[in-house]
Amino acid sequence: MNLFSIIADLRLRDIIDIVFLTIVAYHLYLWFRQTKAFKALVGLLVLGIIYTAARTWGLFLTTWAFQVLWQVLVILLIILFQSEIRQVLERVNPLQGMGFHKISRPEKWISGFTEAIFGLAKRKVGALVILERLDRVQEFITEGQSLEGEPGLELLVSIFQNHSLLHDGAVLIRRGRVMRAACYLPLSSDEGLPKQWGTRHRAALGLSERCDACVVIVSEETGEVSLAIDNEIIHVENAEGLSRLVLEAITPESPAESNWWERIRFFAVNQWRVKVSTLFLVSTVWLMLAGQQDFETTVKVPLRVTDIPPQLEILEPVDPTVEIRVRGLRKDASTLNEDNVTVDIDLSLSRLGRRTFTITRSQIRLPNDRVQVLDINPTKLKFKFKEKPGNGRQ
Repeated sequence: MNLFSIIADLRLRDIIDIVFLTIVAYHLYLWFRQTKAFKALVGLLVLGIIYTAARTWGLFLTTWAFQVLWQVLVILLIILFQSEIRQVLERVNPLQGMGFHKISRPEKWISGFTEAIFGLAKRKVGALVILERLDRVQEFITEGQSLEGEPGLELLVSIFQNHSLLHDGAVLIRRGRVMRAACYLPLSSDEGLPKQWGTRHRAALGLSERCDACVVIVSEETGEVSLAIDNEIIHVENAEGLSRLVLEAITPESPAESNWWERIRFFAVNQWRVKVSTLFLVSTVWLMLAGQQDFETTVKVPLRVTDIPPQLEILEPVDPTVEIRVRGLRKDASTLNEDNVTVDIDLSLSRLGRRTFTITRSQIRLPNDRVQVLDINPTKLKFKFKEKPGNGRQ
């Protein structure tokens, strides 16, 4: 495969294809990098590269084995990572961008909620509170009792006091309302966590590893307040600091007021290493697969005339050319040029004046027979001849 020919023959649709897949791959990386599915995607990508290389080099047994493996592997991935796939599909839901995703006004309840949390901390009442953001946490939690109310001090104290039947577990807050209590969370499997962290901290961190929810922790032993978000736990000193962190977490980002140049600069600079790496990876995979693409191209080649009668010379046209439209695999069609494509025309039947000659597919010489000639332009050429000097009648 001639990569230089493929690169030289890049079309606008090819550039759009690469850019679009780069954007998709970049966002998939951002969405999956905090999940268990990310390592599986990396392994799947490596297997895909091996399969493509084996198919390109004609390794029959390896190609056959991978074709069988793909059929089973895709089904296994869908079963194992159905929750992550569902989250991605929910995030690309266009209805959210059109305003169908309801978001409560956080200023109505955050202040009372954070004061209630530090009220629990002052009394050393252990608590675990889930603040749902964009990802639905229902599939990651188990058990739980349905209820609804304002996340104030009275309700939280009644839930988390030791004599309450609901104190063992977490409370779920959705759109500023308490929706469930006594929910059990998945524990983090990270072995490097501090020894002083108990089950509440491991549960909060375990949920933040699986979705974008943030979890507020109140330690029963020390009365300290922490916030688990984006795979880390942040210690919070006061209600004002917790209000600020919660507000930043649950408020949807809005673009700052800036001019076009600043927006373009931010887009280019923000996580530029990831973007460049993604573009390089997508471009490499595209080049590896582009040779198998069905491809049409037009080649302009000079017409080569043969067997001109010795007493005649061509008056016009001078240096005639023919455009040939061909179709074939890109690895074959993209390499065609005037050096390896010729069109021969026999002028042995020429006479003085004008004469029209037809150009057919049989007169076209291609470097291989895997390329199909679709069109010839022009199909006929008119030549005008004159007698050479010194060849007149005696």
